[in-house]
Amino acid sequence: MTTTPTGPLSSWPSDLSAFCFEVPHSPEALLFESGKGIRLSDAAGRSYLDALSGVFVTCFGYDCEPIVSAVTNQLRTLPFNPPLHGTNRAALELARALVDLAPPGITAAKLVNGGSEAIEAAMRLARLHHHSRGNPGKVKILSYYHGYHGATFGSLSLTGRPDVTRFGPGLPGVVHVWPPDCLEAFWDVPPERSGALAAAMIERTIEAEGPDSVAAIVMEPVIHLRGMAVPPPDYLARIREVCDRHDVLLVFDEIVTGFGRTGAPFAAQTFGVTPDILCVGKGISGGYAPLAAVLMGSHLAEHLGEHGGPVSFAPSHTYAANPLAAAAGLASVTLFREGGYQERIRELAAHTETRLRAVTAGRGTVRAVGLLYGIKLKSAAGRPDERLGERVATACLRRGLIIRGQDDWVVLAPAFVTTTAEVEEITGILGEALDEVCGTLDEVCRTLDEVRGDER
Repeated sequence: MTTTPTGPLSSWPSDLSAFCFEVPHSPEALLFESGKGIRLSDAAGRSYLDALSGVFVTCFGYDCEPIVSAVTNQLRTLPFNPPLHGTNRAALELARALVDLAPPGITAAKLVNGGSEAIEAAMRLARLHHHSRGNPGKVKILSYYHGYHGATFGSLSLTGRPDVTRFGPGLPGVVHVWPPDCLEAFWDVPPERSGALAAAMIERTIEAEGPDSVAAIVMEPVIHLRGMAVPPPDYLARIREVCDRHDVLLVFDEIVTGFGRTGAPFAAQTFGVTPDILCVGKGISGGYAPLAAVLMGSHLAEHLGEHGGPVSFAPSHTYAANPLAAAAGLASVTLFREGGYQERIRELAAHTETRLRAVTAGRGTVRAVGLLYGIKLKSAAGRPDERLGERVATACLRRGLIIRGQDDWVVLAPAFVTTTAEVEEITGILGEALDEVCGTLDEVCRTLDEVRGDER
């Protein structure tokens, strides 16, 4: 009889390497055993504060009884239904609850298994919409350079990052455009001009490609892999106007920003712009089951059945609208709507932002919207460091804090149930990691004084 080992994964026998990790195996890889609140424990008995909500998912923590009960009851009642012959009550109720949360004009929901699948469905739906209206040539999809939209081939094709080109050419018909944040970072466009210029460049791109060939533009309202780049005022409204002028569908990828993250149910409401399609996921089930959804306006839903509404969207997937996932999602949405979480998020967000700005000080710039935070970092030496974010995140992990770091940024996304005491603990550890990697505040001030002296 084989006994499962304990301790760090680096100490496990080599024959267990047959398991394919989500990320490359390293001595830092953890074997998680249990979770409670916003804390995780590994096989060695060490505790971690999760300031990333898993990966923007566990909004209600790791032991949310209402969701656990809902999934348990569903498991005992109906764990699966034949998807070719019908659906289940939890899926229907969840679809209605999501539509009720969404901005006015969103009338239907298609339940899927994850964010990548939601993006794929949105691409198909955009092309179906134009084909059904007699415009089969409108097939091109625009998306951002430096955005991220998933790991399936279609969604990866929309991801305009050089690190995905190792898989070879993406889908034909994808055209990448520059977001405002990249104009600011790469060409020193001032923030007060970047939104108008980026929107104008997108319109020029549509005109250059030919409006009769462009189906949709897919964008993250807040760009995760740019260190939570928040759009300039009026930028998204300008994009809405551009899309309307050229009969191009606007698709918001709200896999990260949706379901309360920005303070409102969806970033569409936070920024006051309603897209044609909303792709939502991650926190929608609280992390208790794989689940995402495509929310759409009536002008799109009408293509999906004889009498309109969310009737059919083949080809679909075996586990789409699965009863267990739908039960988790329905319990999560109900808790969000009835538990006073929008006000709680606003209060927690304001407190957390204040503390993050205090501990970051001159070592970075804090970007904040709701409970989404990005910090663009500066090194103590004042020189570019492409691994600065990774080094800060690693320093946090050694101290028992989970965040994400890459390039020159780190991001945090605390759970909705995080307490103010836990915020103090999170920001205290982050401050220690910044001291280690970016230099103490005194060191940063001395460096700035030296740079100013050189400039003089």
